Amino acid sequence: MIEKIRTAGGEVFAISSEPQHLANQAHEHWDLNFENIGDPHQEVPRVCNERDWLTLYANRGDTEFLQRGADWTVEHPKGFFQPGVLAVTQSSRILYRWRSVPSEANLNGTVARPTAEHVWRCIDESLNAGDVAGDAAHDDHPVIDSPPPPRIIFMAALIANGWFFRAKSFAYSPGTASTPVRFKRAFRRWPPFLLLWVIGFALLPQLWILCGLLFWLAWIVIDIRATWGRMDMQEEIKASE
Repeated sequence: MIEKIRTAGGEVFAISSEPQHLANQAHEHWDLNFENIGDPHQEVPRVCNERDWLTLYANRGDTEFLQRGADWTVEHPKGFFQPGVLAVTQSSRILYRWRSVPSEANLNGTVARPTAEHVWRCIDESLNAGDVAGDAAHDDHPVIDSPPPPRIIFMAALIANGWFFRAKSFAYSPGTASTPVRFKRAFRRWPPFLLLWVIGFALLPQLWILCGLLFWLAWIVIDIRATWGRMDMQEEIKASE
């Protein structure tokens, strides 16, 4: 959609919660042809809120869970903000706006993004409508890229990604495969893991294996509850912050 936007006289920018050096790193790794801007202090979202353009959510919890899946230092002095899309004209007329509202339905904002085709179609319609159309309303029901997996499936993938010792995020790191690819790889670890328990019950004292299984289940449940609790601390980014 980038060339269509530029043909219409626009430009595209990506704003990241990460520092600029990580935004540059992602720009190079993904071979993007638009500018990436690091905004760890959330200056851009605060300006958007101040102008009543768009108010994003930010996760204020600690980043220990994200750090488990990243081979770089996670730096979010004010938390990481949830995704949003904003298109405005030079006269500040809003052509399109969408924000991720963290909920059970999108796994606390982890998934469900509007497709590029849907966003461009809405922008194009707003442009064709002219200034008399006024500002576009928030898009609360966009066409999303993919529906979220059931929560239990998502949790199972996180556990397998941590090799069953603890839940591990699918955080981006340069050189790693895409999240969907890593998700499938992690989930394929479950059959061998379950088979080991079956073999254990067949060959070893069942009481020992049962105690081990109960201990593992308790450990994982505690880890998941603690992890999800930290990820659930979501607040809107206000101009006064």
